[in-house]
Amino acid sequence: MATERVGDGSREAGGDRADERTEARIAARDRGATVIADRVVAKIAAQAAREAVGVPEGGVPPRAAVVVRHDAARVRISLELDYPSDIGARCGAVRRRVVERVSGLAGMAVPEVLVLVERLHSPHSRDTAPGSPR
Repeated sequence: MATERVGDGSREAGGDRADERTEARIAARDRGATVIADRVVAKIAAQAAREAVGVPEGGVPPRAAVVVRHDAARVRISLELDYPSDIGARCGAVRRRVVERVSGLAGMAVPEVLVLVERLHSPHSRDTAPGSPR
């Protein structure tokens, strides 16, 4: 067998190949697992919704609730929108962005994104001071 000089010592050529073959035979599922908490996926989803539609003046940022099973995340987004606007188009933009970001950052399938519009903010309601009659 041939030897090669490595640093101050020597080793037999091909000595590391046996270790590489052993590691290659171990199935991926047997080497460990990555677990991403529901709350982490929820933060990704809420940020994605914020990127898609923003936060209305005087409104609260979108919130998300997520249930992760296996490698799939079911997402529920609660948000507020400006009025008037195309509510269906804005909700569609939120769904697309949430699926894109959760899939890209967490590596999970997103079979369902439920968008709940909790409040609409009109220019009239922004001009009216809180507590005054409307």
